Amino acid sequence: MKASDIMEKSVITVGSDAGVSEAVRVMLQHKISGLPVIDAKGELVGIVTEGDFLRRTETGTEVQRTRWLQLLAGTGRLADEYVRSHGRKVAEVMTTDVAAVSEDTELSAIVGIMEKRRIKRVPVVRGRKVVGMVTRADVLRGFARTIPGGAPAEAPKSDLELRNRIVAEIDRLPWAARNAISVTVKNGEVDLQGAIFNVKERDALRVAAENVPGVKAVRDHLVWVEPMSGMTLDVSAP
Repeated sequence: MKASDIMEKSVITVGSDAGVSEAVRVMLQHKISGLPVIDAKGELVGIVTEGDFLRRTETGTEVQRTRWLQLLAGTGRLADEYVRSHGRKVAEVMTTDVAAVSEDTELSAIVGIMEKRRIKRVPVVRGRKVVGMVTRADVLRGFARTIPGGAPAEAPKSDLELRNRIVAEIDRLPWAARNAISVTVKNGEVDLQGAIFNVKERDALRVAAENVPGVKAVRDHLVWVEPMSGMTLDVSAP
């Protein structure tokens, strides 16, 4: 899945020379929390979000520092904070280090950017022109299209085929001790037996089996074994 598959194409932008009051009004009017900022050529130069208006003199929320902390912060940082809390133009408060992507960027890369930068939206550009926006909600909608509810996957023709699919899925998991796990299937119902070496593997193996098309139920008979001592620390889940 790529950016072009899930992005919102009708993007609301704001000019860099617009007043901060206009940016706030647009965000409130359209119930959005961020706007790409464009210059006179229509090219992306920044992004302004609700976070850029948290520290404002009008609301009495600008950063307050003691004299000692002012000395540690340095004049450059203090001057920058003053502009951001008192500036009247979008260009003075916007973030210029924008994480933008192309239409062909894979969804996994976009999610990685969101996680690394702790941001909720990523502009999609063609050259420097904004052609879309991917938000966390768009990612959620992309996920919704992949979960069960559409055309059902082809059901296995036998319990043996279903078992083989489950075993193949477990083999694919790098953390699973495949040789310590036994899988049996009867009438679409799965029994998991054997040893796990971390209690969190129990739910993960159950989920792995449940996600294989054709599985009707999963019964867990796994035993949790402490790796260092070899002692059984937990019986199978109820």
